[in-house]
Amino acid sequence: MKEIKIMLPSIEEVKKFNVIVTKYNGDVDLVSGRYVIDAKSIMGIFSLDLSKAIDVQIHGDDPEKLADALAEFIVK
Repeated sequence: MKEIKIMLPSIEEVKKFNVIVTKYNGDVDLVSGRYVIDAKSIMGIFSLDLSKAIDVQIHGDDPEKLADALAEFIVK
């Protein structure tokens, strides 16, 4: 498992993030406080507080590849 922290400040970025994550074969979870949401669910993403950074947990065979694809959303 790999964990990264991201920001999704606009609707366009949520859509772009969701398209990238949906193509990944493994499981991807978004963790915000006590909530854990499937990152492939766009409705689930919009249920989170998007004004704060969100933890992304990537499970699967090649989590580094997805993390690289999500580089533009990562909070440094």
